[in-house]
Amino acid sequence: MGLLTSKEILDAGLSDWRKLALALHARFLTGDYATGAAFVADIARIAAKAKRNPDVSLTRSYVDVKLLSHDVGQVTDRDIDLARTISDLAHRRGVTASKAAVLIEIELALDTADPAAIGPFWAALLTGSTEALHGDDVIDPAGRVPLLWFQHTDPHETPRQRFHLDVWVPHDVAEERIAAAVAAGGQVVDDREAPSFTVLADPEGNKACVCTFIDR
Repeated sequence: MGLLTSKEILDAGLSDWRKLALALHARFLTGDYATGAAFVADIARIAAKAKRNPDVSLTRSYVDVKLLSHDVGQVTDRDIDLARTISDLAHRRGVTASKAAVLIEIELALDTADPAAIGPFWAALLTGSTEALHGDDVIDPAGRVPLLWFQHTDPHETPRQRFHLDVWVPHDVAEERIAAAVAAGGQVVDDREAPSFTVLADPEGNKACVCTFIDR
């Protein structure tokens, strides 16, 4: 098993897949529920054979697949191999992958000088249990709410903006998404870390980051 750099993931040439915050993601357009269910069953068989546990979501018109080596919390060569196998399976079934632009992942970020003090509250509020607090992250094991992470900051008086959204998009969609947000009235506040992340603001100054996995 080998942990992969962003360059190695790009060089793998997985045209159906994009890496967002941590995992590889793909959406396959199955067209109807029965076709999707059969596709999911095929994925389950090949995943079991490979001793892997991908996250799969079935809807009436598409199937979403998420690949991550949970034991290390990163994408490894095992995920690359399974991604290729799933894409080959989709091709044989006549199922096509959706455009990368539909793939998105939202995380919440909260500025705080004391994550230990406020973390249990947010874990209980969002998931019903303080056990969802893992270090500086609140992670819902059921996947019902976005990940909340605490961004360390110096103590400060309120009011000031403390929450912002991290909008994870495919690396080849980021510039288009930023341009669309600017055209809709936003502005680029800080692009010094681009393409890793670019800070945007709406007309009232509320901020969000457009994030990709590049240079991380």
